[in-house]
Amino acid sequence: MKRILVAVPFVLCLAISAKAQKKAIDKVAAIVGNNIILASDLDQQYTQYLAQGNPANPEVKCYFLQQLLTQKLLKQQAEIDSVMVDEGQIDDEVDRRMRYSIRRAGGQERLEQMLNRSVLQYKDEIRPDVKEALISNKMQGQITKDVNVTPLEVKKYFQSLGDSVPQFNTEVEVGEIVLYPKLTKEEKQKYYDKAEAMRLRIKSGEDFAFLAKTYSEDPGSAADGGDLGFFDRSTMAKEFTAWAFKLKAGDISPVFETQYGYHFLQVIERRGEQVHARHILVIPKNTPESMQRLKLHADSIYQNIKTDKIPFSTAASLYSNNDETKYTGGMILHSDEVSSRTTFIPVDKLDPNVFVVIDTMKVGGLSRPTEFTGQDGKTGYRILTLKSKIPPHKANLEQDYPKIREAAQTDKVNRTLSEWFEKRRESTYIKIDPEFATCEQLKIWAKNQDQKESK
Repeated sequence: MKRILVAVPFVLCLAISAKAQKKAIDKVAAIVGNNIILASDLDQQYTQYLAQGNPANPEVKCYFLQQLLTQKLLKQQAEIDSVMVDEGQIDDEVDRRMRYSIRRAGGQERLEQMLNRSVLQYKDEIRPDVKEALISNKMQGQITKDVNVTPLEVKKYFQSLGDSVPQFNTEVEVGEIVLYPKLTKEEKQKYYDKAEAMRLRIKSGEDFAFLAKTYSEDPGSAADGGDLGFFDRSTMAKEFTAWAFKLKAGDISPVFETQYGYHFLQVIERRGEQVHARHILVIPKNTPESMQRLKLHADSIYQNIKTDKIPFSTAASLYSNNDETKYTGGMILHSDEVSSRTTFIPVDKLDPNVFVVIDTMKVGGLSRPTEFTGQDGKTGYRILTLKSKIPPHKANLEQDYPKIREAAQTDKVNRTLSEWFEKRRESTYIKIDPEFATCEQLKIWAKNQDQKESK
C-alpha cells in the first residue's frame, strides 16, 4: 500500500571502513559482472558498525551486501558511460567522513587506537571506496536527472493512495527575530584579562592540560586538557584557524576573540594540511546592563513592526542574530519526511517555548520581545509572528499540493531506479554466496541468479 509521507529512495551512503590486507583465501561474498565483493569487506563494515555503539546484529551484513551490490552495478554502468568525479570532491568527502569518524570515536587518538593505524593511513585506505561511492551516486543522479512529474501525474498519484491518504496535524508558519546582547569593550576586558593571565602562567611553566581541565569553558575539550585532536582549515572559526596554521609546533598564540569567546591555543603537531592543537576558552557573560540595552533595542524593533514602519521580514534580515532564519525573512524552517525544508511546521514538532507564545496568537499576530535561553545556553530576546495556521485535516490537493508533488516525484524516481536495476540485474552476471541465501533484501538478486543458472 502506498503512503504519501514515506517514500524510501535508493540510499548509497555506505559506511566506509578501512581495508585490511586481503589474504588469498579471502572468501568471495558476491560477484557483480567483473567486480567482486569480499567477505572481509562486510566484516570490516560490521566492525565499524559495532564500534559506533550499535547493538550486535549479524543480519546487518545483509544490508551492507545489498548496498555493495547496488553500488557495484552503478559503478559498472558509470565506467561504460564515462561518469567520473573530481579529485577535489573526493578529497572533501574523505575529510568529511574523517571528521565524522573522529567525532564518533571521541577524538583522533581514540579513533587511531580503534583502527590500529594513523588517520593519514586510514584516509589513504578509504579513498578508493569513497571514490567508488561518489561515482555510483553520480551515476544514480544521471539515471534520474530527467525524471519529473506533471500536474496530471500528481493528481493520479494522489488518487492512487485511496484509503492511505494521511491525516495532517495542525501546522503553522512562524517567523522569529532573535537578538543577543553585545558587550562593550570595557565589559569584555575582564574575560580577556582572565585568559591572558592563564596564558602567562603556562608561559611561566604551569601545565597547560591542568589549567584547561580546571578553567576552560569549552565542554567539548576541557576534560581532555583542551586537546582538539587534528583538524583542517574548514573545521574551526576563521580566527582560530588563522593562528593554528600560522604557529609552529610548541608555540602558544596570543589571546584572540572568536564568536565563542576568548581563546589561546598551542600547536602540538602539524601533518600536511592538518593541525593538532589544544586551547583554553573563556566565555564572556551577559551583564544586567547589556541585557537592558538589548531589551530597549528589541522594544524599538517591535514598535517599528507594530506600527508598520518596517515589515517583519525586513527587520529579521536587518537585525536578527540567527543566521538560519534571518535570510528566510525570519521564517523558521522544518525538515519533514517528504520535503527537505519547509516553512510549515506540525505543532508537535515546534519548540515548546515557541508553541507557548504562538498557541493563543491570531494569524498575523506579533509577540512582544520575550527573554529566552536557547539550546546552546545563550540568553537573548525573541520576537515571534504567526504567519499562518492550518487546522488538522486529511491531505488534499488544494492545501497540500507541494507535499503531494514531492511524494509523487519521489515515487516516480524510485520506480525509475527499480526498473533500471531490474534490467541491469537481468543482463549482468551476479553470483551471491549461499551463506546469504536467507537475507530478505537479497532475494530479488538471488532470484535473477537462480533463473540464469536454470537456463
